[in-house]
Amino acid sequence: MMNTIELMTLGFLSEEPLCGYRLRKKMEQLQGYMQAVSDGTLHSVTNKFVKAGYIGETFNVVNGRRLREFHLEDAGRAKLIEELKETSGYNLTNITKWAVVMSFLSVIPDEADRRAVLQRRLDVLESDVRRLYSDGEGPIDNDKVEDKYRRAIILVHDAEIDAERQWLKEELGVA
Repeated sequence: MMNTIELMTLGFLSEEPLCGYRLRKKMEQLQGYMQAVSDGTLHSVTNKFVKAGYIGETFNVVNGRRLREFHLEDAGRAKLIEELKETSGYNLTNITKWAVVMSFLSVIPDEADRRAVLQRRLDVLESDVRRLYSDGEGPIDNDKVEDKYRRAIILVHDAEIDAERQWLKEELGVA
């Protein structure tokens, strides 16, 4: 299973060729600046993917500097589709990772495969996902959280869950 940086690398390159700088900026915008992507991490991923044949690279000179631009190869598109179709675990349960999956879900060519991923996410949301805080041994029921700021986070979280659940049900045509 690919990590988030790897998934975003193939996902953004499925849209257009990009240099490392623009690729990193797109990743930061999608994930937020609190989860910045280092040049070293991105360099490691792009080198690995070039060697694997998932992405290709070209070199151009721009303003006297050598610019490395990446593009998605057919093997990379196939790997991206496979990864998206098999979305599970934290990629389904963690909202930041799920946002990455959703950002590239349209790359999957088969509607039934896209719907299967959405159904797995809906199944997660139909389970007990509403308890955010723990006493160190297990989750605390939301109605037992007294701090008003934590209660506000719970309120916003629950509204997001309800909105996403409604959208998924409409998209999947389920009641």
